[in-house]
Amino acid sequence: MSSSVAVFLFLVLLVVALVLTYKPLGDYMARTFTSPRHLRAERAMYRLGGVNADNEQPWGTYLRSVLAFSAVSVLFLYLFLRIQHHLFLSLGFPNMKPDQSFNTAASFATNTNWQSYSGESAAGYLVQMAGLAVQNFVSAAVGISVAIALVRGFSRHKTDKLGNFWVDLTRTVVRILLPISIVFAIIFIAGGMVDNFHNFHTVTTLAGGKQAIPGGPVASQEVIKELGTNGGGFFNANSAHPFENPTNWTNWLEIYLLLAISFSLPRTFGKMVGDKRQGYAIVAVMALIASLSIGLIVTAQMTHHGTVPTAVGAATEGTETRFGVPQSAVFGSATTLTSTGAVDSFHDSYTSFGGMVEIVNMGLGEIAPGGTGSGLYGILVLAVITVFVAGLMIGRTPEYLGKKLGAREIKFASLYILTTPACVLIGTGIAMALPGERASMLNSGAHGLSEVLYAFMSASNNNGSAFAGISVNTTWWNTALGLAMLTARFLPMVFVLGLAGSLAKQSPVPESTGTLPTYRPQFAGMLTGVVLIVVGLTYLPALALGPLAEGLH
Repeated sequence: MSSSVAVFLFLVLLVVALVLTYKPLGDYMARTFTSPRHLRAERAMYRLGGVNADNEQPWGTYLRSVLAFSAVSVLFLYLFLRIQHHLFLSLGFPNMKPDQSFNTAASFATNTNWQSYSGESAAGYLVQMAGLAVQNFVSAAVGISVAIALVRGFSRHKTDKLGNFWVDLTRTVVRILLPISIVFAIIFIAGGMVDNFHNFHTVTTLAGGKQAIPGGPVASQEVIKELGTNGGGFFNANSAHPFENPTNWTNWLEIYLLLAISFSLPRTFGKMVGDKRQGYAIVAVMALIASLSIGLIVTAQMTHHGTVPTAVGAATEGTETRFGVPQSAVFGSATTLTSTGAVDSFHDSYTSFGGMVEIVNMGLGEIAPGGTGSGLYGILVLAVITVFVAGLMIGRTPEYLGKKLGAREIKFASLYILTTPACVLIGTGIAMALPGERASMLNSGAHGLSEVLYAFMSASNNNGSAFAGISVNTTWWNTALGLAMLTARFLPMVFVLGLAGSLAKQSPVPESTGTLPTYRPQFAGMLTGVVLIVVGLTYLPALALGPLAEGLH
């Protein structure tokens, strides 16, 4: 079978699986967040934490709960890493130095899982299981909770209540992430993943959406890694390592898990706002952008010019031979579209244009389909901007899902789309202006700039992958990237929840003949244009100096 036919079948099966998952998983998640019933295990957790599960919160209280939980997560994990040498199951590893502990704590608490260290030589079993693996679940659950709060902002009227963060967080972990992780962990074990104490951390990272860090059964961590869109890795080879990804079909399954929850959340959105067509419009935009990304990156990797690529038929450097170039390119596209960060090939070895597509995937805000929760609330904010632009074009007050979009709502949305680019471009500019930090680049010229741009793009979009041709384990890099992760994760959440609170207080606006139908293909096309133009063009100068300049050299 030719590689072209193989990748075609690979993609067809992936699309079919995601289509079949969309309705049942999306409906299940909608029921999870609208059910008045609490499970016995959940009630026990609420009693332990002193939570009144039936007491809903206004957006300010919801936000303070998100920030308080995340701050405690960062502090706890930082302390864990600073004293790990004195803990049970430390394997004799020394305590992590302060700047690296800060970077790692910020990384895992923000669902980034960027690592400036090698997991097998720096983190003991207890830290991995009780610290890093736990964050793979709960940091992903925070993103879904914020997305659901925004959906409630659209669906509710004349109220200041957006739900209860502690209930949303608990239900996400107990009813969604844990069950899926357990089921697929068993499947991965059947597929050849090594199931032992050393390899446990791998699956927990998959469901959380990041790459694994074994510390118990590899299979269970691999699932949470992909599902929760987490990154990182116990082995430097990451998902190219046979312990984490032994066969072609486990590679396919990992890609499926990267995409499943995020592609199903638009269905949850449609169900909760009472119009399934709205969910179809959102998922159509996600699918269109994802298809463009996959097509471009596969083409760039398969048809790149040069003596060696031309001789062998593709850009094979840095790819795992058992997966081949097309599958590796699909994985690379999926991981950067979803804020996952797991890799089964070496991104620094990608062609200039292939690497550029990965950077653009993250630069678009990872909304196709994006991280668990963050992808949905990201594209809904862009939908608000799209409706506003359409309203300006026809001279009407913009309305979306029966809610007027006034100055307050547009300010929240505008601040949201400006935050991450500011973190990326300011961080990249400072790094390139400091001679000592430029010395960390292992490549000079345009490719060196691409490495720095990729690092800040990955950190600020909570992705976790890297070009890896850059030495980032220094005090400056650990601190700068850690600050970028925290700022670009939680500041946008402030604006999302502020927007949700503003929308929830409004009275419904009756639909009229002048109302923009936001479920039609025309709106989906306009939303795609806004994503590519308003967001994508922000990075055009940096891309022109980096991967574009390298590719055209």
